[in-house]
Amino acid sequence: MMQPQLADKIRKRTEKQFPNGIEPHGTDALRFTLAALASTGRDINWDMKRLEGYRNFCNKLWNASRFVLMNTEGQDCGFNGGEMTLSLADRWILAEFNQTIKAYREALDSFRFDIAAGILYEFTWNQFCDWYLELTKPVMNGGTEAELRGTRHTLVTVLEGLLRLAHPIIPFITETIWQRVKVLCGITADTIMLQPFPQYDASQVDEAALADTEWLKQAIVAVRNIRAEMNIAPGKPLELLLRGCSADAERRVNENRGFLQTLARLESITVLPADDKGPVSVAKIIDGAELLIPMAGLINKEDELARLAKEVAKIEGEISRIENKLANEGFVARAPEAVIAKEREKLEGYAEAKAKLIEQQAVIAAL
Repeated sequence: MMQPQLADKIRKRTEKQFPNGIEPHGTDALRFTLAALASTGRDINWDMKRLEGYRNFCNKLWNASRFVLMNTEGQDCGFNGGEMTLSLADRWILAEFNQTIKAYREALDSFRFDIAAGILYEFTWNQFCDWYLELTKPVMNGGTEAELRGTRHTLVTVLEGLLRLAHPIIPFITETIWQRVKVLCGITADTIMLQPFPQYDASQVDEAALADTEWLKQAIVAVRNIRAEMNIAPGKPLELLLRGCSADAERRVNENRGFLQTLARLESITVLPADDKGPVSVAKIIDGAELLIPMAGLINKEDELARLAKEVAKIEGEISRIENKLANEGFVARAPEAVIAKEREKLEGYAEAKAKLIEQQAVIAAL
């Protein structure tokens, strides 16, 4: 205890806060919390909210595993042969998982269990559960046999590897789930404890899939944010217009319309010429491309002008911050040329974004 003289005071406060004792949260949740708190400092500031959060993590893993098993048990998962076609999402999650393996092993090798726990949490919750499982739905609901086999194979492969990766920290839930998953993989071993630890495979890191999926994720989030900001019902199909797209962005749209339309709830996607002003729309900018949602019958003029003014003010703040940094002779003298070039590139990007938002303000104001 950091301050032994406070022991009695702490005991009384704890008894008052938990008159019936601390509610059970599960051994795995406790182990995960202890790993996450195991920083290089000598003291641990215990936080019940962290314990609750890691209990929720275990529940998230359990529910994700149920989804995988529901869609793969009794199905052809490609482990006994057969043509397989991997979707962009499949190639992306395999790349993400292998990058996670590499970072996780490096953290364990340096005895940074807190970093390892954070890496495991980030991949499981934010990539595998929140994104990949959603990205499989267009294939699961209408893919070819080869596509279905490829996605089922990827679901099982990544989940089985993830269970082995997480087992040292959360052994009980991973063993329980693995006992069902191993059957799909054709594994005859009795326990996950004797399975090899996942190894990084550079051949599965598809850089193109990583870049394409990141762009699609940003586009989906942009549409969802517009819905939230404009109070548009989540289930209402929208028309998406894109303007100022690079060749890569246009290719990504054309190759992945199914993913975009399903996950962003879109009824149509149209790429406009760069000089086409299009109808009055709410805009978001991704990598220089404008994502436009026409607001006919949906928009409140005053609210949209206020939103655009807020966006412009935010960008002006970033422009001012970077200009001040570049005007600082000490910074320019000490910083590497690459860092200075990066700041100038960001400044140009913000200036371009501001110009597009001001143009959008003029369109809305003219209504």
